[in-house]
Amino acid sequence: MKISTKGRYGLTVMIVLAKHVGEGPVSLKKIAEEHQLSEHYLEQLVPPLRNAGLVKSVRGAYGGYKLAKSAHEITAGDIIRILEGPITPVEGIEDESPEKQHLWIQIRDAVKNVLDTTTLDDLASYKESGENDPYMFYI
Repeated sequence: MKISTKGRYGLTVMIVLAKHVGEGPVSLKKIAEEHQLSEHYLEQLVPPLRNAGLVKSVRGAYGGYKLAKSAHEITAGDIIRILEGPITPVEGIEDESPEKQHLWIQIRDAVKNVLDTTTLDDLASYKESGENDPYMFYI
């Protein structure tokens, strides 16, 4: 499974909203500027998140978006599924041999487990825990 910019930027929007809980709505323009993203592209990502009940829009001069639920109630899996669709590493698993099916199912389940046990609150507070680069992995 490859996560596209829809999923990555959608997570970025949601993490920013989680970091600003209690401070009022955040504009997409502000998010786009802070993260060097296209505001127009972000505008396309928010409606599915709003329709799913994860964000609320606030109209007016000081409007923007805020979380519709608590950050600890929203998982990375929720966001990825809304923006990317089902989590599956390979299409047509049922056509594979049983040995390969077992591998693909294990990979799918491992990815689902990580996404479904990582909350938006975890992601929003990760960098504050002293980590310099939350996406750097060392082998």
